[in-house]
Amino acid sequence: MAVYRIGPELEFPPPEEAEPSGLLGVGGDLRPERLLLAYSFGIFPWFGEGEPILWFSPHPRAILEPSALRVGRTLRKELRRMPIRVTFDRAFEQVIRACAEAERPGQYGTWITTDMVDAYCRLHRLGFAHSVEAWDDGDGDENTELVGGVYGVSLGSAFFGESMFAARANASKIAFVALVRRLEAWGFDLIDCQMRTEHLERFGAREVPRREFLARLDRSLENPTRRGPWSDRCGESR
Repeated sequence: MAVYRIGPELEFPPPEEAEPSGLLGVGGDLRPERLLLAYSFGIFPWFGEGEPILWFSPHPRAILEPSALRVGRTLRKELRRMPIRVTFDRAFEQVIRACAEAERPGQYGTWITTDMVDAYCRLHRLGFAHSVEAWDDGDGDENTELVGGVYGVSLGSAFFGESMFAARANASKIAFVALVRRLEAWGFDLIDCQMRTEHLERFGAREVPRREFLARLDRSLENPTRRGPWSDRCGESR
């Protein structure tokens, strides 16, 4: 397997030619057209501050079908109590910056670099990147605090999850469940979780071969993209 050099041309090598680690290419840029092309091929950027842009297409691939969502008993109780208010596309930049700053066990620094924040904020303004926010309203709107969230990219009937954060117990889980339920109601058939984690497995995520993921992605991309901003109400964009 070879690692390809990505040049200025708007193109990618076949994702099936990625290294066993999933690394496919190095270089290129993060302009919206390239990011959208990458996602449509099942490729995503993942690199650290000061590193060149690295492009990945892992095998196997972690996915979640919205209809297969599992919610544990404790979280179901939390959802019934709804101590947190959930919104869509109200604070995208706050969410991605909070994800970048979140401390994660066993991880030094962040892959959500300044350039990545800028790039995904551009995708959000174009209506392709979306966030779900979890708010603790305190005693009133003047005390509203962002305590969790998740963000990702939407193309066709596929949603590509990027990252989430929680500043309060279960806040990101509540936001994630709200997102998955909304996607199921809208007829989405695929959530790309990228890499396997025990956290996502508890929600019903599973690994599939890259070939299966790409075939499912192709079918999802035959459907129209629900461009944002997304509304808090299920039947609307905004």
